[in-house]
Amino acid sequence: MKPLQIIKVENIASHIYFLRGHNVILDFDLASLYGVETRTLKQAVKRNLRRFPDDFMFALDETEIDFVVSQNVIPSKRHLGGAIPYAFTEQGVAMLSGILNSDRAIQVNISIMRAFVQLRQLISTHKDLVQKLSQIEKKYDEQFKLVFEAIRQLIQKDSEPRRRIGYKDYDKE
Repeated sequence: MKPLQIIKVENIASHIYFLRGHNVILDFDLASLYGVETRTLKQAVKRNLRRFPDDFMFALDETEIDFVVSQNVIPSKRHLGGAIPYAFTEQGVAMLSGILNSDRAIQVNISIMRAFVQLRQLISTHKDLVQKLSQIEKKYDEQFKLVFEAIRQLIQKDSEPRRRIGYKDYDKE
């Protein structure tokens, strides 16, 4: 069977947020991606709660909900209908594949896993760039130290009074 690309990885990446030190996808985003209602997804999770330890899934606290609302992930708290959203880490999403077994769920999980991998690669590249920039700064700090010292000396010379240069106006004396 030829796999269908239901959802592009780029579209999934826009649903990944950083909370509590983890990249997560919220339950209502997952439900939308899987094509099910949020309450259906939550029911499936509650029936299999042993599969979802705290590092796989956690409920958002009030501060995190306010953050999510402020980032326009959801228009307002009323949008939640009083329900507390769950955040699923990459491992939690992988565990969902064991309890949601439709063809769409399988394809969505594959796309989500690819999005998480791309995000890790991007973060790794970013760390490498920061490290290289730091090395360059250290290398050139010594060389530019001489330039800055020369500029300081020129500034000090400018502050000393200088002898006037030019024609002398004898009428003003």
